[in-house]
Amino acid sequence: MNQNGFTLIEVMITAAIIAILAMVALPSYRDYTVRANRSAAASYVMEVANMQERNFLDERSYATSMADLGATTPTQVSSNFTISTTANNAATPPTYTVSAVPKSGQASDDSCGTLTLNSQGQKGHAAGGARCWD
Repeated sequence: MNQNGFTLIEVMITAAIIAILAMVALPSYRDYTVRANRSAAASYVMEVANMQERNFLDERSYATSMADLGATTPTQVSSNFTISTTANNAATPPTYTVSAVPKSGQASDDSCGTLTLNSQGQKGHAAGGARCWD
């Protein structure tokens, strides 16, 4: 008797291979998306710093909030990070700091934590290695 189809062993081997591939692929994909989101946030933090410098040239003071800058955070950044800026115009010279605080899933998967950039161009991060701004 000649039957067409798959045996249970063949199906189980195929399922095992798919499970192994998924175990390898999913962590790599998660790491990639975390790095891509962090890169987008870092880029936007630098853009906000440029907005602060333009504001200083126009107004002779740094903006004290994102609303004062008229900045609209892109969706990819705002869904994963909270962007804020603070300024101390009473200091000599005046200073500002722009921060990107990771939200929910990004916070639990990202070892770099909060990214900061100040008016002296110093980049910082809450934790992690030197590659946080790459």
